[in-house]
Order: sequence, then C-alpha cells, then structure tokens
Amino acid sequence: MPTSRSVVIGVDSSTQSTKAAVVDADTGELLALGRAPHTVTGTAGARESDPEEWWTALATAVRTAVRDAGVPADAVTGIAVAGQQHGLVTLGADGRPLRPALLWNDTRSAPQAAALAARLGGPDAWQARTGSMPVASMTAAKWQWLRAHEPHVAAAVAGVRLPHDHLTERLSGVAVTDPGDASGTCWYGTAEGAYDPEILDLIGLDPALLPTVAPGGATRVGTLTPAAAEALGLPRTVVVAAGTGDNMAAAVGLGLGGAGLLDHPVVSLGTSGTVFAATRARPADPGLAGFAATDGTYLPLGCTLNCTLAVDRFATLLGLDREDAAPGGDVVVLPYLDGERTPDLPHAAGLVTGLRHGTDPRSVLGAAYEGAAFTVLRALDRLLVACGLDPSDPAVRDRPLRLIGGGARGRAWTETVRRLSGRPLMVPAADELVALGAAALAAGAVTGADPVALTTAWDTGSGELLPPVARDEETWSRIEGVLSAATPTLLGGPVPS
Repeated sequence: MPTSRSVVIGVDSSTQSTKAAVVDADTGELLALGRAPHTVTGTAGARESDPEEWWTALATAVRTAVRDAGVPADAVTGIAVAGQQHGLVTLGADGRPLRPALLWNDTRSAPQAAALAARLGGPDAWQARTGSMPVASMTAAKWQWLRAHEPHVAAAVAGVRLPHDHLTERLSGVAVTDPGDASGTCWYGTAEGAYDPEILDLIGLDPALLPTVAPGGATRVGTLTPAAAEALGLPRTVVVAAGTGDNMAAAVGLGLGGAGLLDHPVVSLGTSGTVFAATRARPADPGLAGFAATDGTYLPLGCTLNCTLAVDRFATLLGLDREDAAPGGDVVVLPYLDGERTPDLPHAAGLVTGLRHGTDPRSVLGAAYEGAAFTVLRALDRLLVACGLDPSDPAVRDRPLRLIGGGARGRAWTETVRRLSGRPLMVPAADELVALGAAALAAGAVTGADPVALTTAWDTGSGELLPPVARDEETWSRIEGVLSAATPTLLGGPVPS
C-alpha cells in the first residue's frame, strides 16, 4: 500500500466498547476497525464506568486498527472522538477522574431532574433555553445527584467533562467540547449557542470547570500530546478534531446536515433506541431532546433506554435465539427493564400481559420487539412536527425511515419496525456510522472541508431500500392501550401526551 495514502481515524466510544475506524480520507473507504470492551457496573438504577478504561480501550482499538489496515503510522493525519452522550466525568486537579463516570442510563438522578424541571420558570423555560427538559439522563441532573450524595467529591472537582470531551482532552491536552454534545447537558443554551450562566448558577456549577465550546465537531483543536502519541503509536503531528456525541456523529455518517439531507428521519437501534433528524428548525417539544447538531443545524431526538439489550434479555429468559420470534398476538411487553426515558418513567420495571396456557414463547419474544419498537416509533410524528413537517403529508409519510445500529442487522428488528411504522426503510450498508462520522470530522479538521459534504461524497449513508408494508394498527393500538392503563399504578408515573 502506498505510503502517500492519507487516512484518518474515527473513534466511537460507546457504552459497551470503543471502536476505532481507519478510513481513507479521500474515498471514505473503511480500511480496518479495532475494538476493545468497556465495563459497566451498577445495580438499582446505577450505571457507571471508569474513564481510564475508556482511554485504555481507545489506545488498544487505535493500535489494532492501524495494524490491521496495513498503513504506516505516519499516514494518519487526523483523529476525532464521538462518545456516548450525557455522561458525567469529574476530574481532579491532576486531570484524572475522581470517581467512575455516571452514564447516560444511570437513573438515580430522577429526583434531582424533577426538582430542576420545576425551577427556572418550569418546563417551558427549560425548553426555550436549552431545547430539552431535565430528565435523569441529562448531565445537569447527574451533577445535582453528585452534589447531594457525594458532596466531598463535588467539592474536589477541578473539571467537568462529557465522555467525548474527556477523551479529546487526553488526546490533545485541550479542554474542548462541541455544540452537539454540549446540548445534551441541560446547561448549554441552544438558543444562544453558549453555556447558560443562570442555569450554571442554579445548579452550582462554576463555568471555569467546563471545557471551551468549539464552533463545530470538525474544528481543529490541536495535535496529539507526546503522551497520547506514545499510547496510540502515532506521530505527534496527527490533528485532533473537537469531536461530538455519538448521535451527532451518526447523523454526519449518514450525510445528514446543512450540506446534505435535512428533515430525513432516522431510527437507531442499539443499547438505547433513538429517532432523530437534522433540521434547520430549532425544536421545542417536551417529548424530545432539542439537541444541536455538530455542523450548525439542529438534531431533535427522542431516546428510549430499553432497546436491543432489553429484547436480548427476554430472549435469554425464554431460552430462545434473538431471531426466533413471532408476532406477539395478544401478548404485550413493555420492556422497561432500566426504567424509561421516553416516556419519562425512570422508576418503571418491565411488564408482560396477555399470557395464556397456550402462549408460544416466541410470541412473548416478538412482543418484546414490538414494545421496544413502539416506544421508539411513538416519538416519530413528534419529531417530524419539530422539523416543521406535517406527518400526514404523503410526501413526508413516504420519506424512507433510515434504520441504523446493531438492531438494523437483525431480521426480527427490521420486520418489526417495518410492520409498526408502515414506512419504507433504508438500511445503510455501512455498519459503523458513528465511527465513520467521527472520521469525517477528523478529515474536516485536517482539510477544512464540511464533514457532511465529505460523507455525502463518500456515500456512507447509502444502502438497501425496503418497500413499506401495511401498518399493523391492531398491535399498535393494543400496546398503546396497555401503556396508558399501566400508568401510573404499575409503571410509576404518568405517560406524557
């Protein structure tokens, strides 16, 4: 392979693992992918990980990917990190974590979120300023939990970071974030494009503890520090981009943004289930997170806590392969094994109803798929409205729903989403859209090019188009009825309208 080939590295630091993609900067070809696992600990709503393990995993994944790509280290010109959103990383004076990070799916901060939501003028004020409501996943609620339960740690904090911020700082030595990931904190004002001083004062967070907000995820923030270069086996000249959150990077990987597709909905099926789109309309819907995208547009997003892992757990409990599912029929499963974020039911547990002596276990598994898919798709119409679209308009209804994430590779997931949505599906051929989006940010930092324009040229978002099937209204109505009847008595809270 010629040494003149220029490559970039996109890092996807997710809940369960780190993936590092070595990508040809000119063509977008994925040359190799390195992986390393993370450990998640905690019970009874707690979900934590050691950020030092993220760093070790990043170095391992990068070294593996560069080796497997067969390119010399000096061919690497740039690197960017896309990380799991919302996590609270607290650093001491030495720049190292004071405790394990509180992850996005840690629901212990639900009381703090509820208390915050009632302040600042109430829900409408939060929506107007940050685009989102304080819920347990948001970083502001986690900071409040830390102050209430571990005040000695909060008092010792010298830096507050999101997961991707922390890794970018380890790479470059620069404390920096981007508008996309910052917009998931509930202390960043999407209306003003800056940290909100009144909210920071409300939650007792000194702005000096926070990273600088770069203009976008493709902003060049520096090059590798000597320690990072040694850990990764790369030259110090490698450019480091500001990076972003994983959902924002997935949007870039799909070619969604100002230089590409706008108002095209996406469903991502992973540890969490999300529905999102890039749009120029600033969203303000209490049922959605009104995120900023990383390229200057917006990324309204609905997120559920229980998706592929919850359904896989049902498969394990039933002793079935994850693909050995049948339609649920009379069985309804609300698979809220970790509480739920959309709808906002942080204390909920899973619920199964409609069982009979003759119930086929495969139908129970199928009902788990249906319940998880329903929860994600329920936010779709609200997403379209947030983009300024009419969901009943045939031109909008017939726009393909892009299906990504690990679940998009499973037949049962694909057919369930197809049946419950009644929409055509586009399943991109590329597997690692978050890492590819991060690679485009790295390439943008090196060349100054728009990252969405790059992925559009790379054609990373193309794939198979599946025609629509008739929407299963009966199953949809059955699940909706059970959800309404089960709250608040069985699920621990009201279902938002």
